[in-house]
Amino acid sequence: MKRYIYFILQSSLAIAMKIFVDRLNQTPIELQKIEIVERKGLGHPDHVCDSTMNYVSTELNKAYLEKAGTILHYNVDKSLLVAGETEPRFGGGLVKRPMLLVFGDRATFEANGVEIPVKEIAIRAAKEWIRKNLRFVDSEEHVRYQVELKPGSPELVDIFKRGGRVLCANDTSAAVGYAPMSRLEKLILSVERYVNSPNFKRKYPESGEDVKVMGLRLKDEVHLTMATSFVDRFIKDEEDYFKKKEEVLDEVYQFVKDSGFKSASIELNTLDVRGRGLGGVYLTVLGTSAESGDSGQVGRGNRVNGVIPLNRPLCSEAAAGKNPVSHVGKIYNVLTHRIAERIYEEVPSFEEVYVWLLGQIGRPIDQPTVASAQVIMKKGKSFEGVKKDVERIIDEELKNIDKFCIELARGEIMIC
Repeated sequence: MKRYIYFILQSSLAIAMKIFVDRLNQTPIELQKIEIVERKGLGHPDHVCDSTMNYVSTELNKAYLEKAGTILHYNVDKSLLVAGETEPRFGGGLVKRPMLLVFGDRATFEANGVEIPVKEIAIRAAKEWIRKNLRFVDSEEHVRYQVELKPGSPELVDIFKRGGRVLCANDTSAAVGYAPMSRLEKLILSVERYVNSPNFKRKYPESGEDVKVMGLRLKDEVHLTMATSFVDRFIKDEEDYFKKKEEVLDEVYQFVKDSGFKSASIELNTLDVRGRGLGGVYLTVLGTSAESGDSGQVGRGNRVNGVIPLNRPLCSEAAAGKNPVSHVGKIYNVLTHRIAERIYEEVPSFEEVYVWLLGQIGRPIDQPTVASAQVIMKKGKSFEGVKKDVERIIDEELKNIDKFCIELARGEIMIC
């Protein structure tokens, strides 16, 4: 029995990377009758966790490079934002209990006899992200911080001591990316970014950062359900709330109506009920439901291209906070989208492109067990005539994966 197990292990290590390109007989998203897309915006508790932990990751990368000359073992992709307690009031309410941000998983605390202040770096990075992105959250007063980062296992830590142009994967993980984004996906992304843009906030300061947009397309008609927190210090009473809500709704509708669909409609804060006072309005003290209504968690937010596309295949890995040079759950998650976009742009024969990468723990990250592209052809185009082009692009991107990892490490690529 032991010999048999040994043979299987040895054989698995000998598997060479294969690139597969298949024709996908599937109706493109744009031609499907129903499409559903969601985005959790800047101040949504899940998005706060994703963005904060990815910023912590970027700051750790800087510290490791400065102290050790290389990025060391860590994964800070486990985080919970525990909701606080507030008392919203027309004209301005109270924060009764602060939120709690918990940092979890693994990190390296020492390199070559030099201590690396991981806890301090994590808290400082989180406070900086909050100051830059949440206007009414005081990072010192309204949030408490609990760092539960511990040293990694010896075998995973040793990956970073083995050297080489690229590291071995520290997990067995698969990812999928696609191109192009659909019209609805682009619209949902742009609506949230518009509502959370500096210009919009200057015009409508009562609009909080906690924005969620759910889009439904039925053939060529689109309907959006949107939730936007309102900040109580800018709202005098119930009548003022509904007046300002209508103003915000009209502004967003003007943005949406010319998006190219046959028709477009939008509803805002559909739980609201007139005549119920504070119980019938979405009012917050700080502009985020995390202040009292909803907790957040890494991995429950947007996919790495900024949306939650329910009609597409999705990767189960949370990319935010993962190590950018060894964790294929992050690297492949983002790289599959980049490869798909490049294939779609450079080979004008496809309606859609889907790219899959499967990494195996212990294998170099530039040598996935499987790299695959599934393509939906445009009418009249030859699949065999472009198959080699697709293989070439995948091969080129994998050969340059070290450069791609540097971009990830510097925080130059959006991942939520």
